[in-house]
Amino acid sequence: MITPAIITLLVALVAVLLFVTEWLTVDLIAMLIIVSLVGTQVISPTEGLAGFSNGATLTVAFMFVLSAALLKTGALQLLASRMSDRFRRRPQYATFLMMLLVAAVSAFINNTPVVAVFIPIVHRIAVSARIKPSRLLIPLSFASILGGMCTLIGTSTNILVSGIAQDHGLPGFSVFTLAPIGVPLLIIGVVYLTYLGARLLPDREGEGDLADRFALHDYLAEIVILNNPRVAGKRIMESPIVRELDMDIIEVRRDQDVFTLPPGDFRLVEGDTLKVRCDREKIKSLKDWVRLVDQSGSVKVMGTGLERNNSSLVEMVVTPNSEFVGKTLREVDFRRSYRAVPLAIRQREATLHEQLYRLPLMAGDVILAEVKTHYLKELQRIEQQQDSPFILLSSAALSDFHPARFYFVLTTIVGLVAVATAGLVPISIAALAGVCLLVLGRTLTMAEAYEAVDWKIVFLLAGALSLGKAMSNSGLDGQIAELMTGNLQGSGPYVLIATLYFITNLLTETMSNNATAALLAPVAIAAAQQIGVDPMPLLVTVSIAASASFMTPVGYQTNAMVYSAGRYRFLDFARIGGPLNLICWGMTTLLVPYFFGL
Repeated sequence: MITPAIITLLVALVAVLLFVTEWLTVDLIAMLIIVSLVGTQVISPTEGLAGFSNGATLTVAFMFVLSAALLKTGALQLLASRMSDRFRRRPQYATFLMMLLVAAVSAFINNTPVVAVFIPIVHRIAVSARIKPSRLLIPLSFASILGGMCTLIGTSTNILVSGIAQDHGLPGFSVFTLAPIGVPLLIIGVVYLTYLGARLLPDREGEGDLADRFALHDYLAEIVILNNPRVAGKRIMESPIVRELDMDIIEVRRDQDVFTLPPGDFRLVEGDTLKVRCDREKIKSLKDWVRLVDQSGSVKVMGTGLERNNSSLVEMVVTPNSEFVGKTLREVDFRRSYRAVPLAIRQREATLHEQLYRLPLMAGDVILAEVKTHYLKELQRIEQQQDSPFILLSSAALSDFHPARFYFVLTTIVGLVAVATAGLVPISIAALAGVCLLVLGRTLTMAEAYEAVDWKIVFLLAGALSLGKAMSNSGLDGQIAELMTGNLQGSGPYVLIATLYFITNLLTETMSNNATAALLAPVAIAAAQQIGVDPMPLLVTVSIAASASFMTPVGYQTNAMVYSAGRYRFLDFARIGGPLNLICWGMTTLLVPYFFGL
């Protein structure tokens, strides 16, 4: 007989598989979880949709808006850009200060946009201080994670666990419940990354030319159109050299005229010289159609995006909430929408040059594109939007700093934290009041507030909460808890904390941290009830372990963002994050019983 517990277990296992493989987006997986659990009557329709109105989900949505308001003031960009001199004079000390700054900000606003702001700034700092970006980007990501572990509002995972506790009739976390564990981990983590972890960081990708770093020279060429009716006189969209060779035409020179990124209806004629993106060996097979211009062996590549030429190179990092994720460049109409030709895509550890329009994109992918120089300002404007699909590594634009707006936003955030900490109103109502103040104060418009919300995370939280409810309704949480506590009977609190941390952390390294927290928080509550102890220390353990994702680049969004941007390898995260994971595991095991009792 298929019981509700078995159905819930099967749904959870399928969800884990989908999260790990990334076959579907996390928001779609969350919706499928709700549909499956309601359809099999493990939870009621009301319970399935309750996650959307849960205080935890709404708090996370409101915190996205507060984060957007702070970033819009330009304060972070100003602070980070002023650190360049320190990096030139005392790089180790400057790295230490950068991590403290990132961690402090990430403790109170969402860390994903914080890292998005800092990535291009860190790249510019690395160039000016002659430091490899790979020496700074992992510390940047890890510092944001450590900062988010210090407060309730530092990360959506903490808010989710608190919400699950409240759904079970337990008191949730206050704003600083996690601070006794998170702050020591932050201090030790930053010291480790500054002195020991720095020795393990790779020296990869310095100031080298973009063409060399992306190995472009074999994939860019200049060709001359010959007198062949299959090519000469044809429009670009009809040309067989474009359709059959997956070729992009970047520039056409005709006598004294230069046409940059010509449209599809541009007609090619005999004698045109084309700058194209295509495998040079394939072009050589077209000897009756075109002639390869090859005096120097390679084609001139434009600058970094800062030079005033007809076209320029830019590096575009795909953000976690980007419309690009899961789609191809053809599906997002990349060339027409952004006036750009993709030259290469760095995905994880590989640099790809062929079939670029057919490659499904992932968060953290770096697209090297050649754009019309006059369109750079428009790309920089798009980058400044709250829902920007990319970060420009080579962008020099900084948001203007607005002191009055900054102090208003800062006062609003401090006020809501104080009100929530004092217990005057729930954190969700305090955050909502903060959003209203910011809109009334014209710091943000309502349209910008809607755009600031990462709806994928909102849907993920709603689905995760429904899965947690199903585990309680079916009794699956109790069965797993009994299995865990039964094997640890008489082992003491430290073994229980260490085991729960290990299981949670192992899962979060391979799939969404929010999904991991949703699976393990009900188990932690059931385990506490079975052995007759306060659930709070176990819930704190789950929150910390679910966020402490340092060993893989896929366990946390900020790690995925710096993966390709820093030209890291998978094992770089294991080598640097492994010791940090062990430090967090050991310290959490010791500190949780000390501060919370067990």
